[in-house]
Amino acid sequence: MNSILRPLLMAAVIGSAGSTVAAEQVTAVRYDSVQVKGAEVFYREAGPQDAPAVLLLHGFGASSHMFRNLIPALATGYRVIAPDLPGFGLTRTDQGFKYTFDNLADVIDAFTSAKGLQRYAIYVFDYGAPVGWRLAVRHPEKITAIVSQNGNGYEEGLSPGWAPMRAAWADPTPENREALRKFNTLDMLKWQYTEGVKDPTVIAPEGYLLAHEAVQRIGVEPQMDLLVDYGQNVRQYPLLHAYFRRHQPPLLAIWGKNDPFFLPPGAEAFKRDNPNAEVRFVDSGHFAIETHGAEIAQAMRNFLDRHLGQGNKN
Repeated sequence: MNSILRPLLMAAVIGSAGSTVAAEQVTAVRYDSVQVKGAEVFYREAGPQDAPAVLLLHGFGASSHMFRNLIPALATGYRVIAPDLPGFGLTRTDQGFKYTFDNLADVIDAFTSAKGLQRYAIYVFDYGAPVGWRLAVRHPEKITAIVSQNGNGYEEGLSPGWAPMRAAWADPTPENREALRKFNTLDMLKWQYTEGVKDPTVIAPEGYLLAHEAVQRIGVEPQMDLLVDYGQNVRQYPLLHAYFRRHQPPLLAIWGKNDPFFLPPGAEAFKRDNPNAEVRFVDSGHFAIETHGAEIAQAMRNFLDRHLGQGNKN
């Protein structure tokens, strides 16, 4: 090999290896916990500390585990943080903790402060949506962008499948509450992952198995408390819509169109109050990230790059 070319080739090889190592260090996911507001919040984090921050909020039947592939996909350009909500995953709460969505939002609000997030984008899914909506209404100056993956904020997004919950909201009798217990069984959790999916064999079982294990470990009663309390989220929708009209944050609604609980009109409704809302659908169910994770990650990355880039630091 030409003596002039050899050093250049070696430098390229070494530089490439160095870049690979640096990329691996950036995308390496770290696992830790923070004590705030009566909860020891477990979280996953990756990405440069000085990059724009993105807060990932999971929902019912899940935990931060649902973001296991999304976090590395975003972490090369963003500081990505995904906590487990109280009642889910590996987050622990003090004895006597009251499982309401107001309290969940209080915990995550304090968590963002503990992590030094002055400004951040949010990705909301299912229960993560009413938590994220509260953060946005409380601190509109902190929210840089919103991605909603089947995270509802409108009445028209609620399917007939909410009938048992609506009965408990209207009349929280022991009988109406007890009717909600079935939603925490393993069969029902699995159904929520597979319903509306053309090929259920692509759904990894870890998601619903880990969710069921957490229910067994933490208890069914906290989950039933949250199902009964969900009616408070619906009552707060007007506050959310007013926030959208006034602040018009960049918003991407990317929706599994076959979701048995949150219907496509709920995604389209964002455009009614927020002209900056973008809406797109994927041919999947409630847990669309399990079947269309790469597509959702790419859409989210493109969306964040357009609206945040590297100039909007946390």
